Amino acid sequence: MGAIDYIKHYTYDDYKLWKGEWELFEGHPVSMSPAPMINHQAIATKFIAQLDHKLDNCDRCLVLGEEDYKLSDDTVLRPDVVLICDEPNEVYITKAPEIIIEIISKSTARNDEQYKFLKYEEEKVKYYIIVYPDDLIAKVYKLVNAKYDKQGDFSKEIYNFEDTLCKVSIDFDKIFQRFRK
Repeated sequence: MGAIDYIKHYTYDDYKLWKGEWELFEGHPVSMSPAPMINHQAIATKFIAQLDHKLDNCDRCLVLGEEDYKLSDDTVLRPDVVLICDEPNEVYITKAPEIIIEIISKSTARNDEQYKFLKYEEEKVKYYIIVYPDDLIAKVYKLVNAKYDKQGDFSKEIYNFEDTLCKVSIDFDKIFQRFRK
């Protein structure tokens, strides 16, 4: 028996009982603490508000912040912002969101840029946006032929999401405007 055999493999049932902020990566708990910085939360709020406003005429989609996205019984991720459509579950997200936005912090950068990037790509999330709050830049990736294609680095531009059920756009200038020095 190797050393790896002694590492406990956790499931969603275990995860539901934990105190604090966690994610579950293929049976392994990943702490989300400490709490995100104020700018991190403020930028997430700006994305939520802007996307929510665009959904005024669409009753099939919702924009949410920090909701559990259950990929399998042993993998649960908690994106910063999601746009979901026609979600049948009321407890956690089960279908691939149309858009996921992750706001980078030093403690989560590797997970967001590598692990989650690959997981969201595998799950066929249409758009993945990685936001760098210190640089006020967002990298937008679009799923093309089952792979993410970088659409560009956005700071002051508007991006139209053509492949979402409810057509939305993000004005990155408005998102980042308050945080420019």
